[in-house]
Amino acid sequence: MSKLSEEKLFSYLEEEKLDAFFVSKEVNVRFISEFTGDCSFLLMTRSGKKFFITDPRFTEQASIECPEYEIFVWRKPGIAGLTVGDAIGELAKREGLQKVAFESESVSYETYLSLQERSKAELVPVSGALDQLRIIKTPQEIAWQRAACEISCRALDRLLPEIRVGVTEKTLAAKLSLYMVEEGADTMPYGNILISGARTSLLHGIPSAKSIEYGDFVLMDFGCQVNGYMSDMTRTVVVGKATEKQREVYELEKRMVEESLAVTKAGTPCREVYLASLKAIQNTEYFGYHYTNIGHGIGLFVHEMPMYTETSTDILQAGNVRTIEPGIYIPGWGGVRIEDQILVTEDGYENMVRFTHDLIEL
Repeated sequence: MSKLSEEKLFSYLEEEKLDAFFVSKEVNVRFISEFTGDCSFLLMTRSGKKFFITDPRFTEQASIECPEYEIFVWRKPGIAGLTVGDAIGELAKREGLQKVAFESESVSYETYLSLQERSKAELVPVSGALDQLRIIKTPQEIAWQRAACEISCRALDRLLPEIRVGVTEKTLAAKLSLYMVEEGADTMPYGNILISGARTSLLHGIPSAKSIEYGDFVLMDFGCQVNGYMSDMTRTVVVGKATEKQREVYELEKRMVEESLAVTKAGTPCREVYLASLKAIQNTEYFGYHYTNIGHGIGLFVHEMPMYTETSTDILQAGNVRTIEPGIYIPGWGGVRIEDQILVTEDGYENMVRFTHDLIEL
């Protein structure tokens, strides 16, 4: 897959008449080179040269995973004060590069200054260009994300019997991460949200030492990686019997999700999907408790572009992998979120999450 990613980047350099691109965002380094470590950078030239810039901790790994790259070590033993910018600048000067693009959202001012001083090249700030290359997924990327979603679903199957009165949020969150790894996920799961009771109104609440109580909502927003590609799903369950208000809020949330999915297909503006999510709660007491972003792209990073908002100008394309996750969040009472991960197709979508939307009472 890296060949295709590299080709996309080289085409971009040609179209924009750039001599090189300094790739600094970790997720884009992986997308282009398939390197699975961190603290590393790329310099890709329009002439086709590929430089992998790293420090001594990763040289062996880089030589194994990126054999077609020239490895350049930027941290020199016994020489203090060197920066990545110095290394890129040195390479740019050596290669005679006159116009070098860099990811403006991830390059520090210190790195920028050292790159400018060393290279004397024209530095071109670029924001989001490489992120755009990741928006439409390849069949292999889609397969890895399907696998990650299935692993997440199997882990939730295993966790549900563990959710009971007296168990803490932290314990359940730890078990959920363990189950995903045991089911085949990469061994570096990202942070999972598992919160209960009134805390479920916290959109990104952190699992705490709070014990599960009878009647609690338990909200689980979680995912894993397969070869770096992510899943992201949310389900909200009740421990015991749901109250009338819990059922009412849950059913409205379920409608929000399903009415969003109903308009999802290639060619649909993201804004229309967002507006569809609001229909269920229009003219209800709960309208003021929704969040104004109901989903995002997902791939090597959990929150990729584009987003589903009222102001979005993006259009869904076949091959997008997205989440749909409107929610209702009532401070001091609790919240409900259902989140699916979908592949956008020409005539609709494929839901990668097989778990029911129906309310589960434990």
